Amino acid sequence: MVPFSILDLSPIIEGGTVAQSLENSRRLAQEAEAHGYKRFWLAEHHGMRGIASAATSLVIQHVAAGTERIRVGSGGIMLPNHSPLVIAEQFGTLAALFPDRIDLGLGRAPGTDMRTAQALRRNLDSAANNFPQDVVELMQLMGTASPEQKVVAIPGAGSNVPVWLLGSSHYSAHLAGMLGLPFAFASHFAPDMLLTALEIYRDRFEPSQYLDKPHVMVGVMGAAADTDAEADYLFTSMQQSFVRLRRGTPGAFPAPVDDMDPHWSENERINVEHTLQYAVVGGPEKIRRRITDFLALTRADELIVSMPVYDMEARLKSVRLFAEARDALAA
Repeated sequence: MVPFSILDLSPIIEGGTVAQSLENSRRLAQEAEAHGYKRFWLAEHHGMRGIASAATSLVIQHVAAGTERIRVGSGGIMLPNHSPLVIAEQFGTLAALFPDRIDLGLGRAPGTDMRTAQALRRNLDSAANNFPQDVVELMQLMGTASPEQKVVAIPGAGSNVPVWLLGSSHYSAHLAGMLGLPFAFASHFAPDMLLTALEIYRDRFEPSQYLDKPHVMVGVMGAAADTDAEADYLFTSMQQSFVRLRRGTPGAFPAPVDDMDPHWSENERINVEHTLQYAVVGGPEKIRRRITDFLALTRADELIVSMPVYDMEARLKSVRLFAEARDALAA
């Protein structure tokens, strides 16, 4: 059985608050744990009025404290925004609090607009260019400290938190293969290089102390409901959100609408549908079919689902329906 996981951004819905969003993330993780999901990951974004997971390590702690077994981690930490030592200390602390339950997914994008990225990184060019060296430094800081090591992460040293590389292009596929790390591709919003990136990763993979063979996770947007029509309705929240992002007017996560036609132009519709081409949206039969086709296409080892659903009860139901689809496919 291919394990299913959840990717969450702690969405701040229209009319909602940050506190509600963070509590909803915890509730979502509890539901995922109860239905056998393997991981619950949170993504680092900054300056986004509809996303509450900017302080990702803190949100991971909040979610992990409300669950017992499910792995909790980052999908991902945007490493060029931080010093490797700080992340080693943060995730070393998380690993001490929640032994063998913490994952560290790393990305190299800023996770925000360029002005906010400048405020975070100060020097954008050097931060991005140093990504491979920073990944290696971070893993060393979380490994066993040598006697002659001048800088030691405390907590962090000896934690050996599992590191994943995340990507939406060929860059991280090359790097993950070279370093022998598991690779997660952001096909939920960046479909174009999916298959070539996975081919590069598998072809270039070098066995390491962390992993002896390639391990791939792929992402999809998902909304499941009792009927295809209901799921399509729920998914209009994500479609509106993408349109607003493309227009440069992002905001709180919008309520669903009965008809998207007044909310996008024809070119915007084509663009959004292309971007979300791998989305799994529908009733039970349709989502089983879509998942089967996507896993056959990618030959992935794991599937991670982002569920951008406005109503919390409908989001929880979607988690349950995806778990039922997983179990039916495994039977």
